[in-house]
Amino acid sequence: MIFSSYFRYNPFIDTFSYEKSPRRIPFDKEIKNIKIIETKILKKINRFFTIVELFLILIIVLGYYFSFEVHTKRVIFIPKGSTNYIVSYLDKNNFDLNLLDKLALKVLGYPQSGWIDLKSTHMTKLDFLHKLTTSKAALKKVTLTPGETYYFFLQDLANTLHISQNKLFELYSELAYKKDGNIIADTYHLPIGMDEKQLLDHLFSITEKKYERLSQRIFGEYNKKNWYKYVTIASIIQKESANIQEMPLVASVVHNRLKKNMRLQMDGSLNYGKYSHTKVTPTMIKEDTTSYNTYKYRGVPQDPVCAIEFDAIRSAIFPAKTNYLYFVKNVNGDGHKFSTNYKQHVNNINKLKYKRKSTKTTKTPITVSKKKIIKQLPKKKQDRSDKLRKLWD
Repeated sequence: MIFSSYFRYNPFIDTFSYEKSPRRIPFDKEIKNIKIIETKILKKINRFFTIVELFLILIIVLGYYFSFEVHTKRVIFIPKGSTNYIVSYLDKNNFDLNLLDKLALKVLGYPQSGWIDLKSTHMTKLDFLHKLTTSKAALKKVTLTPGETYYFFLQDLANTLHISQNKLFELYSELAYKKDGNIIADTYHLPIGMDEKQLLDHLFSITEKKYERLSQRIFGEYNKKNWYKYVTIASIIQKESANIQEMPLVASVVHNRLKKNMRLQMDGSLNYGKYSHTKVTPTMIKEDTTSYNTYKYRGVPQDPVCAIEFDAIRSAIFPAKTNYLYFVKNVNGDGHKFSTNYKQHVNNINKLKYKRKSTKTTKTPITVSKKKIIKQLPKKKQDRSDKLRKLWD
């Protein structure tokens, strides 16, 4: 900035005056400053477009990455825990998740826990991550009744969950530790959409955890081989007992006979597998050659007979302290009459037969001719106890 001189007319004094006035005159320095400003603006513009370009590239890369196809089972299990733990769990189970997926999950929401139904087995990775945060599996209730065998339970599972019965039986034979007793009696809420292997793995896992927890509580350890010996005894108790209250008494008979090296000779042991609801007959006792036939073989069967409940396993481990060696079902069928020796047992059987006869004779007679009465009377059937008595010790 400099001052330039010029003359200015002053009408008041009718003369010209000499004044100095400011005037801007550009120099190289000013031009240089302008160029610097222009350069900075251009850099900012270039930086903006670079950021936009990088952002677009990132969008394209992410779009390409999250469009990868994921192959999965329709129903999967998600454990409880943090997002990091869940991503780690899925990665170990062959879902190939990484830090990018972890960040995407945190943006989409928190993953569900438990069994979830993805509704499909093929989807994009983004769809897969989204379903992890929103999906839940529909559940079906299935009950395994105490004393029921795997044979009927697997059929019930197949019908309820609409899965292959043949495949279920094949996988059971392949995966089960024992022929029965691998699934504890309970009511299960099972996700619809699980395949046969997932279903069995899930049920076996639940039972194994319960067995291990109970064994640790009682024995301080879990020896699977020894534990299943108790499960086998418990399954016989489960089949033979009329109610929970008499389970310890039935257990005492089992243990007392085993100690004396006596054959157990219990019908319940022959109600295994497909014979769960079959009436045990002398013919069946004679022809059955499996270890379940405790009339023929000493000791307990090689495998559990059926599914058990907690009370049965507790009775097998802690039987009542008695000298009982025999028992027979009472007249009402709601319990058993126990005895310490064979003579007393036979007397109980005879008393039972007499009471049954007395019950029949006290019925109101039908007023018909004697001939008709004779025709209507059924033939006297030999009591099963008499037939089986010859096989007893």
